[in-house]
Amino acid sequence: MEDCIFCKITTGKLPSHKIYEDNYFIAILDIFPRVKGHTLLIPKQHYRYVYDVPNFGKYWETAKTVGLKIQQALNSNFLTFLTIGNEVPHAHIHILPQATENPEGFSLGEGISMSQSDLEHVVKDIVGQK
Repeated sequence: MEDCIFCKITTGKLPSHKIYEDNYFIAILDIFPRVKGHTLLIPKQHYRYVYDVPNFGKYWETAKTVGLKIQQALNSNFLTFLTIGNEVPHAHIHILPQATENPEGFSLGEGISMSQSDLEHVVKDIVGQK
């Protein structure tokens, strides 16, 4: 996609701090990191959302491989993987190494309140889908 910043990065038209690359994906350090080592795993082909990536399983396996490499290099306690989808209109997985037992670099915000009846209706709606 011509105006996509991640397409420009994957094709080398824009610079990046690349830490991994294969035939399908590239991993770069986020230029607005939430934590030290915050990385974005981006498919080289343009897809709008993570779930649009045809080799979805390979995508997540690659995220794990890259994440474990980051975790070892930075000696982090665990990894957080996020897909948000609204920051850049190109699929990407955020990989955030966590240095403490409390997740850093993001916030889930307030939860919503749902009654047992509401939960049962949601289950019924989801299970009823074909």
